Amino acid sequence: MKKLHLIKPAIAFLFISLLLPVVSPAAQTLTYSDHEPLGDMRTRFINDVLFPAIEKESQGRLKIVAHWGGEISNGYEALRKTGKEGAVDMAIVVPEYAADTLPLHQVFKSFPVGPSGEQQVAFFRRAYADIPAFSSELQKANVVAIFLATGYPMSFFSAKPLPTVNDVKGGTWRSASFWQRGFLKNLGAKPVTMPWGEETRKALQAGTIDGMILNVDSGYSLKAQQFAPNILISKNLWLGHLYLLVMNKKTWDNLSHDDQAAIQRAADTAYRALGPVMDSSFDAQIADLRNDGATVRLLTPEEVIQWATETHYQQAQSDWVTTQEAKGIKDAGTVMNQVNVLMDETMKQKTR
Repeated sequence: MKKLHLIKPAIAFLFISLLLPVVSPAAQTLTYSDHEPLGDMRTRFINDVLFPAIEKESQGRLKIVAHWGGEISNGYEALRKTGKEGAVDMAIVVPEYAADTLPLHQVFKSFPVGPSGEQQVAFFRRAYADIPAFSSELQKANVVAIFLATGYPMSFFSAKPLPTVNDVKGGTWRSASFWQRGFLKNLGAKPVTMPWGEETRKALQAGTIDGMILNVDSGYSLKAQQFAPNILISKNLWLGHLYLLVMNKKTWDNLSHDDQAAIQRAADTAYRALGPVMDSSFDAQIADLRNDGATVRLLTPEEVIQWATETHYQQAQSDWVTTQEAKGIKDAGTVMNQVNVLMDETMKQKTR
């Protein structure tokens, strides 16, 4: 799939208004690190929409030099290198890759069903606005979140025909998330984890695994449909994947009030475009998967409810809270309850 058509329809109007300003000689250069190469929807959106908006809103006072594909840091080192070491001014941090440092952020992935697109963007923004524990956890790691990039709905990529979600029973399924592995186990599957990338492709090809659950764009990028062409998906299947674009706290504190405000305005501009971009990209990926020979079926609302019920996610959440509190994270239960309330409110709005 050509990467450009993922974002062009929804944000073409932004490219005109976000033409790069003339950078003044006194411009401050901010370095940015991303563990993924420039090319998919998320990286293109950050590079083509958010960064130009920051330079425009700051009237050229801020210039961003981006490093892609793990040139400076891989995903597992990003938080440490940006926060404690200050080796880079900004980076993408995946909370799942820093679970020991960001335990409360793991709450987001504990839901089997959730919003997508614009509502998902709004959900995460409200979570950070209303629940101070998340920002506090980041500040302890010496970073500040300046943009919340989100992931796509969860999907099932299966090597064998998969009539229903329940047919994962007895199979070996790969997932990176401990939450999702627990859900798979509750459905009678054998959950496994393995490094993402070529090793996963080879495991599918060799039949070592029967399938995997993951965000649909990751499966598409891996071309997993070549070996797992049977796909079940719904926009309501929730993965809760979050890409935190964070800035070193000292770097943030040293910015002028005007430049901090410029970054916040740029983020607001980008958020307004992100939901529509994700929706159009989702539809394009489904079409391309089908054109590539995959069998893609959208789950019915009833099937989504059945999936949520059979994961026993509420018991998994309760067990997680008990474990975290035993480790001394006393606000784990409070945060879990707060996010549950927010999720319930969001899903009620979705059905109106």
